[in-house]
Amino acid sequence: MGLHEKVFQRKRVLVTGGLGFIGSNLSIRLVELGAKVTIVDNMMPRLGGNLFNVKEIMDHIQVNFSDVRDEHSMDYLVKDQDFIFHLAGQVNHVDSIRNPIQDLDINCRGTLVLLESCRKYNREVKIIFSGTRGEYGASVKLPVGEDHPTNPKGIYAVTNLSAEKMVLVYDDVHKISGSCLRITNTYGPRHQMAHDEYGVLNWFVRKAIDHESIPVFGDGHILRDFLYVDDLVDCFLQVAAHPAAFGEVFNVGSGIPINFVDLAKKIVEVAGSGKVAFT
Repeated sequence: MGLHEKVFQRKRVLVTGGLGFIGSNLSIRLVELGAKVTIVDNMMPRLGGNLFNVKEIMDHIQVNFSDVRDEHSMDYLVKDQDFIFHLAGQVNHVDSIRNPIQDLDINCRGTLVLLESCRKYNREVKIIFSGTRGEYGASVKLPVGEDHPTNPKGIYAVTNLSAEKMVLVYDDVHKISGSCLRITNTYGPRHQMAHDEYGVLNWFVRKAIDHESIPVFGDGHILRDFLYVDDLVDCFLQVAAHPAAFGEVFNVGSGIPINFVDLAKKIVEVAGSGKVAFT
């Protein structure tokens, strides 16, 4: 156990969106580190919440089926928490186009309700916000550092950037410690595999193990950075454990880009089934 991980022993931790892909993996690690974990999740269809994701720790956590937009629930839940990992949000790019008002309501209003509850009832808490690399939009220089201009190209990225700014404003104005991560494409266990609307890598894996073709568009040489969820969890813990990280924004990725055709070929090789199909 690293020194930073000892920070969480016997600490009270709230994970919003904790039944989803990233939230469940983070919650499991926190329980292993001795934290007293409370998960809040509204189990909204299509947003990824699944009790199966935390089956192995159900006897060691509290689960509250509520919504971050419900101020009465948030007023209660934030009290006495040492850390809040804010992962609840609308994370589907396609749904953000279909229903941008819902995207705004969940990602922006939900974050503001949470922050206001902390302002009223727990100003000592440390908040770690989960954002997206999409806040940058198209790259104008490489590598993309945290000082790169933000120019989001979709509603999902816009609402994430807005929520991030709220966290930083409350850190600056109300002295509620907040740190924000801009996260690249994440994959790993507990990620849904039924479709590609939350990310392609796990969907590619399902295609391969089901002996289906993995569709690669164009020449397949567009580069993407993929991050394994355990590495992301490590980053969440590192940031939460270091006071100097608060009030700051951090890019989180593997730093090792791969193109889609090589990714698809590697998945077929490891799975021993499936095939690559150019479309």
